[in-house]
Amino acid sequence: MPSHEEHKRHVKSVRCAVLTFSDSRTEESDDSGKLIKELLVKSGHEIVAYHVMKDDLKAIQKAVQDLIASDVQVIITNGGTGISKKDVTIEAISELLDKKLDGFGDIFRFLSYEHMGSAAMMSRAIAGTIKSKIVICMPGSVDAVELGMKKLILPELGHMVWETSK
Repeated sequence: MPSHEEHKRHVKSVRCAVLTFSDSRTEESDDSGKLIKELLVKSGHEIVAYHVMKDDLKAIQKAVQDLIASDVQVIITNGGTGISKKDVTIEAISELLDKKLDGFGDIFRFLSYEHMGSAAMMSRAIAGTIKSKIVICMPGSVDAVELGMKKLILPELGHMVWETSK
């Protein structure tokens, strides 16, 4: 565990990419992606890429790998984390992760349970690193995005990037 002093260390402005995975949403109708971008910018972070993509495993992997090769420090995704046949975000991204941050998914599901009850167990939200860059995958609902961003991601984003840059 980091000491209190170490936990204060963080990067103030992070270069972020936002990816929405959905077969039905467009940039115009992507309220969850808009909320992620809005909350990041309000917190002093920079949006360097934003895409709405279909639920396609290979296309998701290619987009993430392209972003990892860029100057992006954090990729935040929404959508495709459920249990339907079309939900492939977790399959696409989990095999790319170098390190998993199991606590993100665990705490996300716990907080979701407090809001929505037992349906929270169907969320497969994950986070981890790929080549020292943070990747966070959340469900696509606006409520889930707001919960994840405000309770987990924004409070720790700068510190996570600081940790991966050591």
